[in-house]
Amino acid sequence: MFKKSRRKIVASIMSVLVILWVGTLGIIYSSSYFEMTKQNRQMLQTHAEMYTLSQQFDELVPPDRPKPDGDRDFKHSFDESPKFQLSTFYTVAVSYEGEILEIKNESPTIHTDEDLKKSAQSIIDGSKISGTKGNLTFYKTDKSGYILVVFMDNTVINEGAMTLFRYTLIFGSVTLVLFFFLSLFLARKIVNPLEKSYQKQKQFISDAGHELKTPVSVVNANAEMLSREIGENQWLQNIQYENERMGTLVGQLLELARTENVTLAAERIDFSRLVAGEALPFESVAFEKSLSLNTEIATNISINGNSQQLKQLVSILLDNAIRHSEKQGEIRLTLTKEHNLAKLSVINNGDEIPKEQREQLFERFYRSDTVRNSEDKHYGLGLSIAKSIVTSHKGQIEVLCFNGLIEFKVQLPTF
Repeated sequence: MFKKSRRKIVASIMSVLVILWVGTLGIIYSSSYFEMTKQNRQMLQTHAEMYTLSQQFDELVPPDRPKPDGDRDFKHSFDESPKFQLSTFYTVAVSYEGEILEIKNESPTIHTDEDLKKSAQSIIDGSKISGTKGNLTFYKTDKSGYILVVFMDNTVINEGAMTLFRYTLIFGSVTLVLFFFLSLFLARKIVNPLEKSYQKQKQFISDAGHELKTPVSVVNANAEMLSREIGENQWLQNIQYENERMGTLVGQLLELARTENVTLAAERIDFSRLVAGEALPFESVAFEKSLSLNTEIATNISINGNSQQLKQLVSILLDNAIRHSEKQGEIRLTLTKEHNLAKLSVINNGDEIPKEQREQLFERFYRSDTVRNSEDKHYGLGLSIAKSIVTSHKGQIEVLCFNGLIEFKVQLPTF
């Protein structure tokens, strides 16, 4: 139980850290990306506005076309910034008829004229005005006489961004590993006091049960001696009745302590035969209370466990179903095997248990009855013992409510 709590604490801490880390990186990188994309587009637009053909345009296009001209005096807020002046631009001018008018590709360059020509042609044929193509950012515009495609080389920027991203992942991963070990330490610090308190509580129950066992036996023996001396007596009968109830409670407390603290020898058990044998005497008990017990038990289901504890588990579930069933009702016990799991199910008719009470059913001394009493010699320890048995066998137990039925379902690993 406490191992699971530690794992949950570690998982919670690490989940928060990972979400914060990924969220922070996502915000930083996405903001940087959008800002860089915006600046690149503005620089490309500025370069396109300032661009003019270096050749005599009249010789390249029909005379009926208007003469386009760039504005070399076009100014932008950043056109004199080092970033703009140091950026590498490539331009491809294409006539409306698809003829290449000019390619500006100043050396040294890693892109050939042919590569720029093919890229420009695919961009002109496409619908996008701006975007990226490999390490190139492009912008397409109509210069009122020809189509101009402007490229800007982002190789250095992209390499720098990838290097930064790699180191961020490396150092972030190392930091997360360190935080993982720190969260383990914190989880132990948080859970250890609770675990010690729980162990003391279990030890107290065990010690109290053993201490009460002797006086209960003495009172019972003296009450029997008195009954022989004075015969039937109402007050003596009350003493014997209450002493018997106390003896039952002490026995259940000792059984709970033994189940939680002592690891009994495990062996291979024919669980199908065990369940069938344990269910047999409950048929008459159910019949006396006007109930029918129907069983459906698959054969040859074997598990590794302690036979005494598993018999007690079946008895607790059947006894609980019989006590809480409506009159003239039916109790169904089924045992099946699915995906290497033995699935034991006990279903009875009854009022639906509220969701907030279902987990509490397996707590010590918890009873769902509105009026708590123990006249039936049940003290709310049975289901707690059942859960301890299931947990010690590395299984799971849960309660389900549907269509006026209550189902206790147990899953145990098989061979």
